[in-house]
Amino acid sequence: MPARLALAFALSVVLHAVLLFAGADSRRAPPAPPRLEARLRLPPAPPAEPLLKNTLAAEPEPAKPAAKPLPPPPSAAKTPAAAPKPAPTPVRELRAAQKKLAQHQYYPPEAIAAGLEGEVRLLVLLDADGQVSDVQIAASSGHRILDAAAQRAAFAMGSLPGSSRRELILPVVFRLR
Repeated sequence: MPARLALAFALSVVLHAVLLFAGADSRRAPPAPPRLEARLRLPPAPPAEPLLKNTLAAEPEPAKPAAKPLPPPPSAAKTPAAAPKPAPTPVRELRAAQKKLAQHQYYPPEAIAAGLEGEVRLLVLLDADGQVSDVQIAASSGHRILDAAAQRAAFAMGSLPGSSRRELILPVVFRLR
């Protein structure tokens, strides 16, 4: 009986040694995980009509019975004319701004790891020299990390050559493929 036990032990040792040395080749560095690639696309061209509309247009007042006309109040002659509406941003300038924003935009690794996607709409305020003076979130993506990345990219743009004092609404899209 002890001879059988010794033989079984010897066979076990030989078998384990073969498995250990045969597997030594497979213990090399594991293959690199597949690369996750994120590409940022420019959003489609903005609509021809402004993004924000005045939906509270003055309604016509109902006709009143004829009455003795009142003289105009003295302050009516002194009221300044209504402020002119800002001119709509030319499409060419919007595309240039979106292109420059895309150059400074990055997808945070934490957001990629968490699988976060979304679209942020930024309100970018430009001063008279075309410098970015302020960036606010007009519409959030629902994820703070994506909103912050979009704001950092807008501030990183620095300036938009050929621009004047104005406000731009720029969409920033974060999509994983």
